[in-house]
Amino acid sequence: MFSREESKRLREQFWTSFGIVYRTKWIRYNTKIKEIELKFTFTRKYAKVSLDIIDADELIRAYYFEKLLSLKKIIVSEYLPKAQFEEFYELPEEKLISRLFVQQDGVSIHNRQQWPEVMSFLNKNMLQLEAFFKDYREVLEG
Repeated sequence: MFSREESKRLREQFWTSFGIVYRTKWIRYNTKIKEIELKFTFTRKYAKVSLDIIDADELIRAYYFEKLLSLKKIIVSEYLPKAQFEEFYELPEEKLISRLFVQQDGVSIHNRQQWPEVMSFLNKNMLQLEAFFKDYREVLEG
């Protein structure tokens, strides 16, 4: 087990290392659509790249989620073959969002030996997610 401080230090080291290895200007929160964010997540159980629809209004979330679903065949065939779609995804802080994501299970941010594999997974899938987002931003906005 790791203390809280050790866990925090490892998380900081991972994300710093990731930024050094992959010097990419990610879109992430700067999507120009206030309801949509692109995110990286790496925990003690999994790594994930996601497109989150974060609006608290259920109708707005449903609107954007339906647009994603209408593009599902394209997303899966051309960008993210293992994409998962969850209309109602509850975050640890009990906030409800909608999410399109790709996840790698069985990895831990506390296991440094897995870091290169996870970095590659995060980079590859975020590049694909960003490519999709750039190609279909107007469809999502419209």
